[in-house]
Amino acid sequence: MNDIATSLILTVNNYYYFVTECAHLLLAHNAPVKVKNAQGWSPLAEAISYGDRQMITALLRKLKQQSRESVEEKRPRLLKALKEVRAGQLLLVYFHRLDTTLIDFTDMKCQRGDLSFIFNGDAAPSESFVVLDNEQKVYQRIHHEESEMETEEEVDILMSSDIYSATLSTKSITFTRAQTGWLFREDKTERVGNFLADFYLVNGLVLESRKRREHLSEEDILRNKAIMESLSKGGNLMEQNFEPVRRQSLTPPSPNTITWEEYISAENGKAPHLGRELVCKESKKTFKATIAMSQEFPLGIESLLNVLEVIAPFKHFNKLREFVQMKLPPGFPVKLDIPVFPTITATVTFQEFRYDEFDESIFTIPDDYKEDPSRFPDL
Repeated sequence: MNDIATSLILTVNNYYYFVTECAHLLLAHNAPVKVKNAQGWSPLAEAISYGDRQMITALLRKLKQQSRESVEEKRPRLLKALKEVRAGQLLLVYFHRLDTTLIDFTDMKCQRGDLSFIFNGDAAPSESFVVLDNEQKVYQRIHHEESEMETEEEVDILMSSDIYSATLSTKSITFTRAQTGWLFREDKTERVGNFLADFYLVNGLVLESRKRREHLSEEDILRNKAIMESLSKGGNLMEQNFEPVRRQSLTPPSPNTITWEEYISAENGKAPHLGRELVCKESKKTFKATIAMSQEFPLGIESLLNVLEVIAPFKHFNKLREFVQMKLPPGFPVKLDIPVFPTITATVTFQEFRYDEFDESIFTIPDDYKEDPSRFPDL
């Protein structure tokens, strides 16, 4: 962790020891907002806990800006990688659309939908990546410049929701062949779409999650619980009619008596917490994921990684990309079924692949679709 990033976390986490102007100065010098401390918390998480609306807003805006800049930095490399996939009659300018049916996964009940991702490498940054909800017939541009109202509403939501930190550990993962049959067990081999595939169990996949709520009122907690209960019964956020209430800055926590010398002399990664008293719940879950590998698929694993790079801004897919970068069994993963977030499991299936020319119209937004900048709040 570099010095400027460390300073940003210390500044946000210790209001009484550093003036607010210091944090703004660090942001002006583009200190990375995504950086996390030894406990896994970002500057934005600590700002939400403290409850200063102005600082939350400043960090959120810088986070959005840095995310947009990161995408633009990767664009030339991404386009080059996609062009290298070219073979036969494949026109790569059109090979920028990804479809999925997964929206959310809560308490073992799936909410499914028909989503499409369209990436146009030649378009302006604010126009190049679009997510379409084909059931609602709406779309959202990723990394568009948010309006003042959109930013303020997002701050309201952050200030009224749990603060989450999740880590998907892959250190102890092993692969074993999946078995089939009752009396006579044998390795499971089935067709996934057009491809014959060997199925494997992914063992030792551990999801560690923590959530904090010291900044929430009892009313916030009850409302959030009601929303989650509704989701667990098959509802969705679109039906909640959730209208965020304008949040004011919280009353600052009581000053801490810890001295600067005590803080900086603490053991690495175990500095005393300063600020609002933590209300934190930790959980650890072990998942058994499955993966189907086919040696008949015409692309290699590196090509898949290049394509996943397109949807990296869709943050839950980052874990998916990390997963497939591991040393997988032979072949191409034509089906993945893995957890990527505490409440979300991803199922990705490649049932068909062909080199062909495509009608350009399938990569345009239909005329009857309406723009909804808040359709996918995690983007």
